[in-house]
Amino acid sequence: MSVRVFVPRDTTALSLGADAVATGLEREAERRGLELTVVRNGSRGLAWLEPLVEVETPAGRVAYGPVTPADVPSLLDEGLLEGRDGHALAQGPTESIPYLARQQRLTFARIGVTDPLSVDDYKAHDGFRGLEAALALEPQDIVEEVKASGLRGRGGAAFPTGIKWQTVLDTPADQKYIVCNADEGDSGTFADRLIMECDPYVLIEGMAIAGLAVNATQGYIYLRSEYPLAKEILDDAIARAEAAGYLGDDLQGSGRAFHLEVRLGAGAYICGEETSLLESLEGKRGLVRFKPPLPAIEGLFGRPTVVNNVLSLAAVPFILAEGAQAYANHGMGRSRGTLALQLAGNVQRGGLVELAFGTTLRTLMEEFGGGTASGRPLRAVQVGGPLCAYLPENQWDMPLDYETFAEVGAGVGHGGVVMFDDSVDMAEQARFSMEFCKVESCGKCTPCRIGSTRGVEVIDRIRANENRDANLELLGELCETMEDGSLCAMGGMTPFPVQSALKYFPDDFQRAPEGDRS
Repeated sequence: MSVRVFVPRDTTALSLGADAVATGLEREAERRGLELTVVRNGSRGLAWLEPLVEVETPAGRVAYGPVTPADVPSLLDEGLLEGRDGHALAQGPTESIPYLARQQRLTFARIGVTDPLSVDDYKAHDGFRGLEAALALEPQDIVEEVKASGLRGRGGAAFPTGIKWQTVLDTPADQKYIVCNADEGDSGTFADRLIMECDPYVLIEGMAIAGLAVNATQGYIYLRSEYPLAKEILDDAIARAEAAGYLGDDLQGSGRAFHLEVRLGAGAYICGEETSLLESLEGKRGLVRFKPPLPAIEGLFGRPTVVNNVLSLAAVPFILAEGAQAYANHGMGRSRGTLALQLAGNVQRGGLVELAFGTTLRTLMEEFGGGTASGRPLRAVQVGGPLCAYLPENQWDMPLDYETFAEVGAGVGHGGVVMFDDSVDMAEQARFSMEFCKVESCGKCTPCRIGSTRGVEVIDRIRANENRDANLELLGELCETMEDGSLCAMGGMTPFPVQSALKYFPDDFQRAPEGDRS
């Protein structure tokens, strides 16, 4: 009887040699006369163990990792196909790996478990139950479920998803749209990519439910151009979903329609801002629009449009399948459900961690991340992307919660967690923030376009010890101008990491320039 062996095919695993491992397993098994079937699954999100090879046993899947092609012969020698634990790479039962076992996976329950392109596999793991439930409801009832769940936008702004959907539902129009912002560009983030590459049907299902909720018949996934594998998988999955009746003119015989397409982004960070994204989707330069009107009222092609992040839409199938309360039971305060945290930077065990709101950064970085990869002490962490604050150690015990973080000028954002050890120069990190804005600004408003350019120059003068006190004062005033005067969050939030570096790591701005240190 053929034994099923799972080798992931997501971008991270492929970059670490997963294709060669899969080929090596097939060839070595053939040479030895062993019967095995290699299944190309998605990643479990444990990047530090990739490629993570799993074998199906009567007791469940058993994991080995990180596996290289050179490890294949010894793994087979040590009983890989029986799930034995004698090999140095043996991790035991996959679900019992502590990094995975301590998580609360709702949105990411299927990644690494299913064949990403198999509709049957998706359905066998509770897929499309949410869509089937939605087809039996009126649009307002679907919106009420999403409201009751407490789901808020996972793209950074944390706006209540149900309120946005209600606005689109209440706005009359001959055509409405669902747009998925999949232009994942924040530093240290990869959760969207894992959904699209490892469980694409959950995003497709979430978008179809959104369409039913607001009477939209057309959806677009605005995909980051740097994700070619996600594009390939999504296109294939959309075609298969259409063939199975989960997309198209007649969803499961209901007479209701929803069509979906993938459109590649423009390779610009600013196109992650929703109005700039809509401009790009219309074939224009990605410039930020003035608001009002809101996209929910006048969005794509001037029509009412739901614009949600991948993680927001991917959370919806669970809510419709299990009920709003099942989702709202997780979390704290106004932050309900789970948050996809992505550990990156100087970290020993990087990867995806899905937990209910309320855990602490210290727990995340130490118990999951295992501290720094360098072994040096942690000094700072940036949560939420390049426009969010750097946090010192005295803030690592705050619960991860939108309101708690906002109280100290920090942000949860898209859940990226980038760690830095004690060798980091925070003045250099502040400069990076300004330079990032300088490069990525759409250029429409003066505070962002000119302010970021001047910001880099001022920080360079501070670091060169040129009129340091006067330039520190000037930098503070410049940050206030950008924060108060910029048209969108690109310029308005760029000061946050700079201000936090000045506040919490002032000594780094007082150092003598390189070459002058005694």
